[in-house]
Amino acid sequence: MKTFFRKIAKLQEDLEKELELIPENTGDLISSGETALLKIDEAIRSVKKLVKGTTFESIADEVYFFKDVKPFFISRYIFYSNQIRIESLKPSGSEKVLKKYYTGELHRLKRYYAENSELYNYYRRNATYLDHKYFTRKSFDLKMNLPTSLYDFDEDFTTSHDHKVSVLLGYEILEAYLLEAINGISNPPIADKKFKISWTSSKVSLIELMYALHLTQCLNGGNIDFSEMVRWAEKAFDIDLGNFYKTVGEIKSRKYNTTKFLQLLTENLNKAFIEE
Repeated sequence: MKTFFRKIAKLQEDLEKELELIPENTGDLISSGETALLKIDEAIRSVKKLVKGTTFESIADEVYFFKDVKPFFISRYIFYSNQIRIESLKPSGSEKVLKKYYTGELHRLKRYYAENSELYNYYRRNATYLDHKYFTRKSFDLKMNLPTSLYDFDEDFTTSHDHKVSVLLGYEILEAYLLEAINGISNPPIADKKFKISWTSSKVSLIELMYALHLTQCLNGGNIDFSEMVRWAEKAFDIDLGNFYKTVGEIKSRKYNTTKFLQLLTENLNKAFIEE
């Protein structure tokens, strides 16, 4: 089992890096989304192959995989699939038309949250009393609210509720994307060329740092929106951070090294102090 989960963790880490490297060209989100889907599909196929050749040693291991591990991969596929759909159907029109379009998509997500509020609350509260029914294979209860497409799934790679968890996680990232799209319509990124200092680490790292500063209320005593802080950073470092709400959602959903950039800062600072 340790070898199995180590291989899965490596696939997840590699996928995160590959997705991060895909350029977020806001003028060609469909193309970048399709590239992301190809990479995610390859990773999911590898995960599925590993599962086929593995026997879980305990219910706890099986629950952990279907409740926490598999949804990471599927949720990303769901996000990019929906992003492509939304962008390909986006109407041409005024700011008002675009805002109405994106807002309509947000309402659709809210309805899904409401329809699945029981599972959503269960998952977010880290409850476990139904895990043996929700996240183990071939053990569903017909008295539960089951998806109508249950019998279309691969029973060796699917439980009754792991796909719904994946949808919820994917929709959380999508919600952040839609909020940023609405915000960006009236407030496009500002780039001021007079600033000479450039940010040379990844965009994800800068967003992680800015979000930490935001939560700690380090700027203006906390009386500033996170979006304003991001716009300030974009101007200061002459960089376009793209859909930063989506990035924050992806950082939150990491199962390993959630704050890896902040950890790197701490390690380097401690090392410098020790060497001095």
